[in-house]
Amino acid sequence: MIIVHHLDDSRSQRILWLLEELGLPYEIRPHKRDPKTRLAPPELKQIHALGKSPVIEDSGKIIAESGAIIDYVLRHYGNGRLAPVPPDPSYDDFVHWMHYAEGSGMPALIIRINVGRVGEAAAPALPRLDGEVALQLGYLDGSLKGRPYILGEEFSAADIQLSFIGELAGARFGINNYPDIKAWVQRFQARPAYQAALAKGGAYSFA
Repeated sequence: MIIVHHLDDSRSQRILWLLEELGLPYEIRPHKRDPKTRLAPPELKQIHALGKSPVIEDSGKIIAESGAIIDYVLRHYGNGRLAPVPPDPSYDDFVHWMHYAEGSGMPALIIRINVGRVGEAAAPALPRLDGEVALQLGYLDGSLKGRPYILGEEFSAADIQLSFIGELAGARFGINNYPDIKAWVQRFQARPAYQAALAKGGAYSFA
């Protein structure tokens, strides 16, 4: 059985959701952030050297990084679900969004949030960082225009991988100016598997 090392208010919520969408059995090993620093607890380094979440264990293997975990789960247990196959015209878009989420989208948000914590000394950098956040959210919003999910009518693992961008942006920056992102977040958060993952994963500030 897959073991998910689940950190509160983290990207690991996406992995619980993925497993619920696939109907797979799994075990949650919960980890709590330090209430002051909001950092992951040191015991996560006993699971993986980076000490971050998500991390899964399966058949003696340790897999870290959201994209790698999603890829692993789909290859081993997906049976063709939640991802197009390579001959499908949407496959290249699927690969793009799977990499975009953590390659361009999330860094823009995380850098802006972290620099903003520095205080007045960070003020000169903020307009440029705000511009980068707007660029990424505008790109995602435009790509969702006229479609319920990122690949079109069909929900896929790319929506799961991208979801934390919409949720974090909604919580920290506001997404009222990005109506297609807002509608997409509301749509995927209403999915039964998403709700089941929330119930099992515990408190989650971004839902």
